[in-house]
Formats: sequence, structure tokens, C-alpha cells
Amino acid sequence: MKNYYLYLIRHGITQGNLDGKYIGQTDLALCPEGKKRIEELAAEDIYPEVDKVYSSPLARCLETAEIIYPEHNLMIIDEICEMDFGEFENKTQKQLQDLREYTDWLKGGTEAAPPGGEKYGDFMLRCIEGLDSIFSDMMHCDITRAACVTHSGVITNLLCGYGLPKGKPADFLCAPGEGYEIVLSTFLWQKGPTFEISGKLC
Repeated sequence: MKNYYLYLIRHGITQGNLDGKYIGQTDLALCPEGKKRIEELAAEDIYPEVDKVYSSPLARCLETAEIIYPEHNLMIIDEICEMDFGEFENKTQKQLQDLREYTDWLKGGTEAAPPGGEKYGDFMLRCIEGLDSIFSDMMHCDITRAACVTHSGVITNLLCGYGLPKGKPADFLCAPGEGYEIVLSTFLWQKGPTFEISGKLC
């Protein structure tokens, strides 16, 4: 049975991240510090060789992918874009902490959503649909090693919701530019869908 290796990589940091804001689908570029850090990590050879690169459509992911894998054409997967934070977008925790809508959202649950934003359950389904598109393309093109440059929320959601061994969100946090290796197989995918978490890139 053939295994397919996919490297989930978090994009580099943006000014919104540095400011502590909820940055979902706002299309920010990498800030100078973010670009420099990705260049440093790439120079340290932490990123495996791959045959194809998939990316979220947002600029911070596309720029990160271009730095790490400059000789690869990118395939954009819309479904692995970050969560839509609605009215919480571009706001800090301090700005939101006194709002009842914010404290209700933090309680979680599949129906939890920021005002005007995306339900957590819908986000989960969107992420797994994106991973299914990637896995299908890898199988169709007979690609056994690929990279996926995406967002912290997408990576955490996929690993917590569908990865083995199971873990809590805090177990799968990664810094900008870091990520995880996952192993996909038709056997586990058809049973779950699920996949193996085999290691961290750092």
C-alpha cells in the first residue's frame, strides 16, 4: 500500500500577527520580519524536497511558498484559506474581551461563529475538503511528496480533527514557517477520513 507524504507549513508572520490581531481572510503580505525568518529557515534546509506545492490563495501563503520552493509551480486550493472571523477580523483580544459575542464564540462548538463570520463546523468541513482535493491530486499525478503552505488555524484544525495520534489544539501549535509531516493512505482515508501525524518541521 502506497503512502503519500504531505508537509503542512504555516506561512510567515504578518504585521497583523505582530499586532496580535485576528487575521483570517484579510489578504496581508508578509512583513519584513516574516520574510526574513522564512528565508532563514529555508537556508537551514528544514523543508523537505517535494514534487509539488499547494497553497492557500492568500498573499502571505503564496509569498512563503515562493521563498521556500521558488522553482515549483503552485496549485492554489481555496478551501485551505484561513477562517473568516467576520466582525472580529483585524481586532485584538483586548478590543473584544468585553463583548458577549466574543466570550460565547470562545466557548467553541460546531455552531460557534463570530458575528458575520464562519461557523467552526463549516470551517472544519472546508478544511477537510481542501485536504481531500490535495490528496486526490497527489494520487492522480502519482506524487508521493508534496508541501502545503497554509494557516495556523487550518493546520491545527486538520491535525486535531483528523490526525492520529489524537491531541488537543495546544499540542499542534507551530510558529510561523514551521509545520508538520503527515502521511496519507487510501486505507485510513476511506476509514476516516484520517491520516497519520509523523513529525514536526522546525
